[in-house]
Amino acid sequence: MKPKIALFLHQPKCSIQSGNGIMQSLSKYYDFKIFTKHRVEDDFFDDIQITAFPGGIGDSESFNFLFKENGKTIKQFVNRGGKYLGICMGGYWAADHYFNLLDGIHAEQYIKRPNTDTRRPHAKNQQVLWNGEEQRMFFYDGPAFTGPGLARSEIVSLYPNGDPMALIQDNVGVIGCHPESTPHWYSAYSWMKPHYHNGEHHKLLLEFTDHLLTK
Repeated sequence: MKPKIALFLHQPKCSIQSGNGIMQSLSKYYDFKIFTKHRVEDDFFDDIQITAFPGGIGDSESFNFLFKENGKTIKQFVNRGGKYLGICMGGYWAADHYFNLLDGIHAEQYIKRPNTDTRRPHAKNQQVLWNGEEQRMFFYDGPAFTGPGLARSEIVSLYPNGDPMALIQDNVGVIGCHPESTPHWYSAYSWMKPHYHNGEHHKLLLEFTDHLLTK
């Protein structure tokens, strides 16, 4: 039986596009249950190993609205040992202003960090180091992770300025860029179309998720 992921979707805050990319990347090895802002049943997370939050557009007001019903249940799931996977917006939500699941780690806009190589929040083929290897990964105003809690985290990927782009701390895994990106994301921008990763970043996301599951 495959491990099961509870995937949160609410267009555009956690987008269907990003959610579809996560499912394309992982569905060969994981099953999925979808949930939204509406209250889940009491036993919804009983057969779940990972809860996942895709990229999208959000702020503190939308977070409180979206998780009025399920926020406490999600935190309880993670605090009991369930895994949390957050990509871009989902990465921001793991930090202190939102679910507060990361210990001593802040999620900040990479475009506003010291020595960042980009000040533009828009789509970009962002240079990163992933497990020591250079990659160009789809970026759209994603977070960088800072704070003293990095010392007890596993850093998987770095931005060019040295800020962590992807990490795992205990049972929480967060990624600032978009390894789940699909060909459509690139074809939507003429300058990005030649740079599609041909599914290689889906493999990186699968490896990241598998490692998170075994932590």
